[in-house]
Amino acid sequence: MDFYLTETQKQVKNLAREFAENEIAPHIRKFDATGEFPTEIMKKLGEIGFLGITFPEKYGGAGLSYLDYVVIIEEISRVDPSIGLSVSAHNGLCTNHIFMFGSEEQKQKYLPDLCTGKKIGAWALTEPQAGSDAANLLTSAVREGDHYVLNGNKVFTTHAGVGEIIVVMAVTDKSKGKNGISAFIVEKNYDGVIVGKKEDKLGMRASDTCSLTFDGCRVPVENLIGEEGQGYRQAMEILAGGRIGIAALSVGLAQGALDLSLKYAKEFYPFFFYFFYFLSLPFLFFLMATQIEAARLLTYKAAYLKDQGKDYHLHASMAKYYASEVAVKCANEAVQIYGGYGYIKEYPVEKLYRDAKLLTIGEGTSEIQKIIIANKILKELSHLD
Repeated sequence: MDFYLTETQKQVKNLAREFAENEIAPHIRKFDATGEFPTEIMKKLGEIGFLGITFPEKYGGAGLSYLDYVVIIEEISRVDPSIGLSVSAHNGLCTNHIFMFGSEEQKQKYLPDLCTGKKIGAWALTEPQAGSDAANLLTSAVREGDHYVLNGNKVFTTHAGVGEIIVVMAVTDKSKGKNGISAFIVEKNYDGVIVGKKEDKLGMRASDTCSLTFDGCRVPVENLIGEEGQGYRQAMEILAGGRIGIAALSVGLAQGALDLSLKYAKEFYPFFFYFFYFLSLPFLFFLMATQIEAARLLTYKAAYLKDQGKDYHLHASMAKYYASEVAVKCANEAVQIYGGYGYIKEYPVEKLYRDAKLLTIGEGTSEIQKIIIANKILKELSHLD
């Protein structure tokens, strides 16, 4: 086993770090305060290949590995997790769904614009009554001639406001339960696509999140992804890969919290030499660094297994669960190290702490979600020899 990045991966890492520090860092407070989506930054990310990281060059992608993808998300999230989330969602959800399950015609039509950042992708699964219970969808798709007519509501859809291409899960046969769910490519300009309010979020504010309504939206039959009834299975596979991206985001957030804490301590704590060198602070940094490295290795292993075409689902779940907990812990510790200043927006750890709270809502640290992710891990463990 080789735990070191290749020279090419180091170059990718440096490119991502330089971009984050030079292009993103100066605008973080503005985007966080206004909730503005960083359109120009996303265009630049598309120009350097970061919006089509793992996709073949023939579709406009960069043709890199999933490990490269993880490294890029980590470095961007170290500076601004909200933009890291947008990059992860664009690559890992809408674009990846079309690449993995779409027809060649669909790939040729939609991937070039997505991979180059000319268009942003959205992925609509969650509904008011169907969050963790993704099989309980109510959005319907009824075939009428050469179109499907979509009706229903989606919530918490990343990029619903700015995305022009949306992958939507809808029920085509209610009698079949989750096996009656299908996936469709919906263009924002189709009649009947209504973008709802933009959510005024606690954290990750530069990442666009809106509700969507489909009111008699007519979608061409050729925009069905795969066959009818395959949507749920497709969505579960996409979510599994997405867990690796969120694990990478979590690692980056945690690393950012540690970096900022070390910088602050070096500037402030020399006045308290005895406290800094002989009491608890060095050990706290050691614990943070150890937990981050453990989360990073879990994430890299999941990415490596995916690159090798091996079963990565268990390791993706473990990586996302553990890394998200580490991110929350490190962000909290950073606020404590900064003391009262950690509660003030002028200091960057305040934002990191708010961003980290999102990770407690998904398959992260809330008690209910711990049970959900634990059940997933146990289910996957039960299939191992």
